[in-house]
Order: sequence, then C-alpha cells, then structure tokens
Amino acid sequence: MTADTLLLTMGDACGIGPEIIAKAFGRGTLGQAVVIGDVAVMRRALHAVGHACTVAKVDTPADLAAVPLGALAVIEPAGLPAGLAELAWGRVNAAAGAAAARCIEAAVALVLAGQGAAIVTAPIHKEALSAAGVAYPGHTEMLQALCGQPGEPLPPVRMMLANEQLRVVLVTIHVALRRAIELLETPGLILETLRITHAAGQGFGMASPRIAVAGLNPHAGEGGLFGDEEIRLIRPAIEAAHAQGLNVSGPHAPDTVFMRARDAAGHPGEFDFVVAMTHDHGLIPVKYLGVEEGVNVTLGLPLVRTSPDHGTAFDLAGTGRADPASFEAAVRMARRLADPA
Repeated sequence: MTADTLLLTMGDACGIGPEIIAKAFGRGTLGQAVVIGDVAVMRRALHAVGHACTVAKVDTPADLAAVPLGALAVIEPAGLPAGLAELAWGRVNAAAGAAAARCIEAAVALVLAGQGAAIVTAPIHKEALSAAGVAYPGHTEMLQALCGQPGEPLPPVRMMLANEQLRVVLVTIHVALRRAIELLETPGLILETLRITHAAGQGFGMASPRIAVAGLNPHAGEGGLFGDEEIRLIRPAIEAAHAQGLNVSGPHAPDTVFMRARDAAGHPGEFDFVVAMTHDHGLIPVKYLGVEEGVNVTLGLPLVRTSPDHGTAFDLAGTGRADPASFEAAVRMARRLADPA
C-alpha cells in the first residue's frame, strides 16, 4: 500500500500550506495520501477552512490502512519545534522554517526507503528557512542535498514549472540575475539541462520530446549584436545535444518561443518543453497563464517531487480563502509521474 501513497509536506505553518491541504482533503482530491507535519497545525487548518474532519496521527505510511474513513492521516516527525499551532498566521517565524525543513527531510527519507510513491510539498518561506539556519534557499536545493550520497557528487537537478499548456525547464534558478548569467559559463550546464529535460519527457511517455531552447538576450542575440552568449554557450550545447540524438532546437527568441510552445485549443504547441536560461525568463509566461494550474516539478531526483505554483500567501493565511487548485494539480501530476503507465 505504501508504494501508492503520496507524502504531503505541510509547508510553513504560518502560511497557507496546511489550509490548502485541508481544503483538498475536504474536497476528496488527495486520494491515498499522508501529511508529514504537525498534528495541531493540521487541526487548526481544518478548523480555518471549516471542515469538521478529524486528524489521525500515524507512525508510518503503512498505518494509513487503519485510519478511519474521513480522517486526515498525519505523520509527525521527531524534532518538530513545540507550539507551532500557536504561531501567528502570516508572519515569518524561525520555528515554522525549522519545522518545514524537518518535514521535508522526513518525507525524503520515507520515499527513499520505499515507503511512499512521491512527495508533494506545500509552500515554504525562504526568510523563515534562513531565520532557522537552514542552509538552502528553497525546496530544489534542499531536495538535491537530501538525495545525495556520501562521498558522491550531488545529483544534477532542474526546476520545471508546468501547466496544461506549457512546460518550462530552467538552467539557473534562485540566484541573482548577474550571478545566473555568470553560471551559464559553467561547462556542460546547458547541455546537462537538455539531457535532464529529455529524460523527463520520456518519463511523460514521449519517445522524442521536442525541446525548444530560449535565448538569453533580446532576439536571441541577433547574431551577436545584442550579446554573444547564444553563439558561445547556447548554440554549442544544442549542437552537442543533436549529436546525442536529442530533439532540440534554437536558440529561439525568448519573447516569442513561449507563444509557439503554448498548447491550447485551436493552437497546437510546436514544442513539448521550453528550456529557459534564468528563473524569471522562464516562469513569468507560465505564471501569467494562471497559478491555479501551475505545478513545480524537480527533475533529476531519484524520487518524484511536485509542488504548487505559488508561495505561502501570508496575506491569506488563516482566512480559509486560499485556493487549493494548484496543490490539487500537483497531486495529479505526482501520481502521473510516479506511475506513468
């Protein structure tokens, strides 16, 4: 049974993460799932969204079979700070950051031990993580470190944001823009992203995924007039990918490639994925289409991890008005990726 169970990390206790989990549970859209989090926090979240469901504390995902119908199963990992359910809604708090990190650690350990199918992470707050002394700026970097093996290089990972119309994979993520451009000089970084994207496409059931590579500069550099990164860095990576049999094209002008890739009614997309060089270059188009259906997927890990396409929404925390649609989309995608057949 545990092989089919999703593990849902509660996210920041002061944000909307617990509430969107509670709402999705009340709507019956979670399926076979266990929350990794604080029992009292999840009770508070159920109350905030107006659900009279009970919370059943369990020790392992296997215990889900014994949970009464209509009860939300929660695994409370060791080492959570005390008093999380008394913290103020919508405020950065180091205890909430520490708890969010501990839940992620516990979920990864369970999945790597074969006790869960995939992880769906509710939003965390980067300032709270930092205040707690957590060394990673976000989920992606933390998951990469947790999945590493002692004495071996960390697994190369990439962030993908996807909805029903676009799939965008990023070469660089949570760094300053100036630093992101510097990182593109790293030998093999762009080619590695193309390989990871190709493998992800095959995981989606595509034999030869069509990958479009967005340029960095306006008009993809216009032959070097607006920058030479396309000539020096991006085009050689595309040529190397071609030599390895990958279906890759570009570099394309970044202001039009997303329109070409968008797969919508009456507009079949030309590409299955777009690879973008920097965080905002790639994510603005996806988020413009609506955060309610966006899903963040970490590619390259030895496990499946998805997340909603929004943050902790401190302004909504505790009001019961947070929309669980993106979290529900993340649950659907996690199930699809965990069992592509």
